[in-house]
Amino acid sequence: MEVKHWYAYIIEENEAEYLPAFQKLSALRYQFSKELRTIRSRKDILRLGRDLFLFTAGRMRGNRVLFKDPFASFSMPWFADRLNCQVVVSIRHPAGFAGSLKRLGWPFQIEDLLAQPLLMRDYLEQDRAALEAVATDDVIGRASLLWKVLYRAVHQTLQKRPGLIAVRHDDLSREPVQGFKELYQKLGYVYTPKVEDAILNTSSSENPTRLAKNKTHSVKLDSRANLDNWKKILTPEEIVRVRKLTDGVSQLFYSDNEW
Repeated sequence: MEVKHWYAYIIEENEAEYLPAFQKLSALRYQFSKELRTIRSRKDILRLGRDLFLFTAGRMRGNRVLFKDPFASFSMPWFADRLNCQVVVSIRHPAGFAGSLKRLGWPFQIEDLLAQPLLMRDYLEQDRAALEAVATDDVIGRASLLWKVLYRAVHQTLQKRPGLIAVRHDDLSREPVQGFKELYQKLGYVYTPKVEDAILNTSSSENPTRLAKNKTHSVKLDSRANLDNWKKILTPEEIVRVRKLTDGVSQLFYSDNEW
């Protein structure tokens, strides 16, 4: 399966490109022949062996698949309907989101949204002019616009589908044990001491307060200390700009005193 764009929008009209691969992944069927063609180094061989073992062992144990995909937000209904997923969407503070992209120097490719006719038709046509006008190197402007259109769509989806679950990243960071305990209850999962140990280990105050740029995918962080990092990364003027650019949507998730 080739994914051509970030935040790929999947619905019934274009699902033929994606559905077979996701069905195999949901069933923990490792696509060995396709992965074999990606081998370029000894490291790739080790990765292939590891993944093949994990898929096979997980299938034999009857494990369920967890999709952790920050780019699937526009496609939440499709995942729920076609793959029978229990969908949990995490809400991030707009300034926290913009601050992360600024620190990493990642100006989002707005063109990936504009290049998807179905996404523009269903969600973003009203934003076309703003999306086309934002400068290529404007990290704050691009991050703010992405946050606004993304979470407006998330809010619309949640209004139509009350069975989907939304949690604020801030709330989980502030009270990780209680937050995940409630999330497990909503999902119908058993919250065990082992689960709590894992949560404490990954959110402990002994962890770094900020991830290094070469460890952006690490899950160990001092979650409470990380909450206000955006106030140190963004200038006061940038915070005002993020708030202005996300106005009308940010109020759906955050109050004035959370700025």
